[in-house]
Amino acid sequence: MQYGKFNALQGSIHITNTPVDGASKTASPLISILDLKGLRNDSDIEAVVFEMYVISMKRGCDGLHYGQQQYDFDEGLMAFLSPGQLLRGEANGVPSNLEGWMLFIHPDFLWNTSLAQKIKKYEYFGYATNEALFLSDKEEAVINDLVKNIKTEYDSNIDKFSQDIIISNLETLLNYAQRFYERQFITRKITNHKVLDRFEEILTAYLGNEDMLSKGLPTVQYMADNLHISSKYLSSLLKQLTGQTAQQMIHEKLIDVAKGKLSTTELSVSEIAYQLGFEHPQSFNKLFKSKTNQSPLDFRQSFN
Repeated sequence: MQYGKFNALQGSIHITNTPVDGASKTASPLISILDLKGLRNDSDIEAVVFEMYVISMKRGCDGLHYGQQQYDFDEGLMAFLSPGQLLRGEANGVPSNLEGWMLFIHPDFLWNTSLAQKIKKYEYFGYATNEALFLSDKEEAVINDLVKNIKTEYDSNIDKFSQDIIISNLETLLNYAQRFYERQFITRKITNHKVLDRFEEILTAYLGNEDMLSKGLPTVQYMADNLHISSKYLSSLLKQLTGQTAQQMIHEKLIDVAKGKLSTTELSVSEIAYQLGFEHPQSFNKLFKSKTNQSPLDFRQSFN
């Protein structure tokens, strides 16, 4: 595996110390845009880790699929990486018809701005590459215009307004991306409901298997791994479909099973807690009361 680092001083991208042509040499050493049309086909590059935020727009990525199915929109494809995330190369090298751009923002550029902390709320920076954002022509034009504004600003003479203007355009871009992701959840309704059905099947099987429960409570990461999607994308998807995150749905299912055991068995509260994977009965009592406004014993007594 090979790694890459953004050379902020030169405004270029370096992979194993080899510069990639096409990166703009900006007046600011902490932000740059790479033109993908000029990207060399270095077929030996398997993966790159950047120490910054990376936003990319690609066109001409033949054969790309979204999860297990081909994507809807065959024009703009957006992906988002946060510092330290892994970017894998194209399976068959760089496509000859690849177009688009990559926007690199060093975390220091955001220091003392509105985005310094706010950027962490955009969960799509934690999505996997197969959960990328697929854009219509209209959506792609909106994003490209904002990137052109950013490039125009940093290509100009830097003054006291430059950072604020770039940050404003960047924040608008991120908000549009949030909107477009929510649109994508809606347009993929059938597929997403299949994910929801599978989520419930996996969770039910886990809670019905004493051997699995001996490993502890089911986690969001366990569910995501079994669904072959990232944990952040899973929670975002479920939030759109049900109004609840993956963690909240796991808790709701745990409470439903607990209610069944409390109302139909003579198991003690501690025994039920251990059967559900809780290490400490107190944790079970706390969760149960937070969800039902009753203690497990009070709930059981209401049936007598």
